[in-house]
Amino acid sequence: MNVTLRSSTAMALALGLLAGPAIADMEAAMSFLDDEINGISTLTREEQEAEMQWFIDAAQPFDGMEINVVSETITTHEYEAQVLAPAFTAITGIKVNHDLIGEGDVVEKLQTQMQSGENIYDAYVNDSDLIGTHIRYGQVRNLTDWMANEGADVTSPTLDLEDFIGTEFTTSPDGKLYQLPDQQFANLYWFRYDWFNDEKNKADFKEAYGYDLGVPVNWSAYEDIAEFFTGRDLSHLGVEGEVFGNMDYGKKDPSLGWRYTDAWMSMAGMGDVGEPNGLPVDEWGIRVNEQSQPVGACVARGGATNSPAAVYAVDKAIEWLQKYSPPAAAGMTFGEAGPFPGQGSIAQQMFWYTAFTAATVTPDLPVMNEDGTPKWRMAPSPHGVYWQDGMKVGYQDVGSWTLMNSTPEDRAKAAWLYAQFVTSKTVDVKKADVGLTFIRESTIQSDHFTDRMDKLGGLVEFYRSPARTQWSPTGTNVPDYPKLAQLWWQNIGDAMSGAKTSQEALDQLCADMEDVMARLERAGIQGDLGPVLNEEQDPSYWLEQPGAPKPKLENEDEEPQTISYDELVKSWTE
Repeated sequence: MNVTLRSSTAMALALGLLAGPAIADMEAAMSFLDDEINGISTLTREEQEAEMQWFIDAAQPFDGMEINVVSETITTHEYEAQVLAPAFTAITGIKVNHDLIGEGDVVEKLQTQMQSGENIYDAYVNDSDLIGTHIRYGQVRNLTDWMANEGADVTSPTLDLEDFIGTEFTTSPDGKLYQLPDQQFANLYWFRYDWFNDEKNKADFKEAYGYDLGVPVNWSAYEDIAEFFTGRDLSHLGVEGEVFGNMDYGKKDPSLGWRYTDAWMSMAGMGDVGEPNGLPVDEWGIRVNEQSQPVGACVARGGATNSPAAVYAVDKAIEWLQKYSPPAAAGMTFGEAGPFPGQGSIAQQMFWYTAFTAATVTPDLPVMNEDGTPKWRMAPSPHGVYWQDGMKVGYQDVGSWTLMNSTPEDRAKAAWLYAQFVTSKTVDVKKADVGLTFIRESTIQSDHFTDRMDKLGGLVEFYRSPARTQWSPTGTNVPDYPKLAQLWWQNIGDAMSGAKTSQEALDQLCADMEDVMARLERAGIQGDLGPVLNEEQDPSYWLEQPGAPKPKLENEDEEPQTISYDELVKSWTE
């Protein structure tokens, strides 16, 4: 997304920075609270001022220091870079250069710093998907111990870790926190609530398919709905132009890998039962033993990456992309496809990241009502035929502040102050108001978001519901996210383009992953949590065992099932 944020505070602060060296200043803090926060906080004004005073005092040893931090380019981080970073500089005297680059580039920079030991950035906002990498390589500061020791003097007494909703995903199996959540969003089902509630559409769908049009519970129903809306004449609703029943993206690009590793496979039912991730086989198809050591990804070693359920998952994605999506979707990336439903021609999207909510509630969009409420809603994504109760049903991105061991201590401390500032209770409700990526329970439950609830299409209802816990990031089974993630888009891209069948692409993918894990095993650099690959056996051995990998079903078209959206939301509050 490319959103230009305009803020009088940001511009004034930026002009102030150009005038001379930064000086820690309570007057700047008061202006920031007046002009930018303006009461949008869970803290009282007195509490906000006290929190700002703590930052000023804690930052004194670093006054005049210039630090560099990096994150991917989404609305939340644009707000941080363009508004909060200049404010922090004016208030604390620490100049922050907050770079915005692609997510793949963030991972590449992080990997380079890990390999070279060179301090490229003083802090990274990188996904908690790398938790398995961080705990195995030992190149990231263990925040639990660091906050209690070296970082104690720069750890805010009002940080309130228990208020963060994503720390379970940034914590290692031994209970140590490695990353601090900064933004969080889920991939959910998106649909045109107005089209689904239209009486003619409901009657026509019921006549054609024999059941009620509603939120699909399973992939069979999703497919029927996609077929029903693709090419449908909706002129009776004032809709002009061609309509499509599905939206997705298929360009051979790093973001294509996320489209699959971000829980598409678990939605299909590839892995095992378990929250927050399948165990012993996760949503990447990687099996671990009882010591959390990866033992394989291919079925021959007990993994599921090339299993029948995985083939089903990729086949369905390709089929729906070709049959029910705009022709341009096949050449789109994550960033290009995300805002597309807001243009008004899409009936539903199973795999829609809520990070695009901010770009889809713009008043002048055809998917918005005149009163500022959306014509669309979001709901839990449907699951595939191999899915079972207790399995993960979706992905939740938790972009989190990460401090590398290679960063000098004084620079790490200054960066840690900035990380806490942009996630502080003073700031968080306003930041969430702009980016709509929730990290604090207090923000989700705030009166402010109760008031905004009807304008956000179900986002607040979802985050307040118990269903939220079934959405989770990549877990600890993945031993080296940077090396393994790139294999996904390169191999599945061959299936998306038609160069290989899904089975051929997944066979190569799991073999490539096992090659990486074998090298890690030989190098012995990941200690007691590193890979220890199983011996290969005939796939039938593993397919006959309980759980994943699962044998191919004779019938992959289950009975379609839908549910009323209003009844679904009502069930969350009962």
